[in-house]
Amino acid sequence: MHWRKRRTKLVKLVWLKYAAVAEAVLRSRAGLGRPQQPTGSFLFLGPTGVGKTKLAKALVEQLFDEKNQLVRVDMSEYMEQHSVSRLISAASGYVGHEEGGQLTEAVRRRPYSVVLFDEVEKAHTSVFNTLLQVLDDGRLTDGLGRAVDFRNTVIIMTSNLGAEHLLTGLFGKSSMQVARDRVMQVVCFLTPFV
Repeated sequence: MHWRKRRTKLVKLVWLKYAAVAEAVLRSRAGLGRPQQPTGSFLFLGPTGVGKTKLAKALVEQLFDEKNQLVRVDMSEYMEQHSVSRLISAASGYVGHEEGGQLTEAVRRRPYSVVLFDEVEKAHTSVFNTLLQVLDDGRLTDGLGRAVDFRNTVIIMTSNLGAEHLLTGLFGKSSMQVARDRVMQVVCFLTPFV
């Protein structure tokens, strides 16, 4: 009996996540979204193993019928300030400036894609500033001066921030509303996205 209640809570939380993503995509496809921003941008929070990355992969298969439209960026590789140049490409005159960045080149080649920023809390703040430009303007200029359009992408960021608070809510040690409020305090304190 105890596990059935927990399972019901978990299914409800997962369903809300799927519904929010589906609504954003439908709104954008109907022309009701914000035209200068990505199709949708989401921050999935929770402990390891709850399906944050799996949802991104499922979304790619539903939207594009193929798995290679997922651009996955492991943010633990971008912990230093200078690593931004690997995302958007180095400035002119620096080593590797003639090559595109990991993010900008992938989206330039596949403008209709799902961009997954995995473990986003590990990235340096200068990387966050770059992501804010993408979320606000729907475009990013690489080191070669080419503007890359992100308006047709779905951006998903995953994080383990506040996972312990979500688990206390799920296991009944506190209400889900209290757990959600605590998670939002942690997220607002550590990231500029909320």
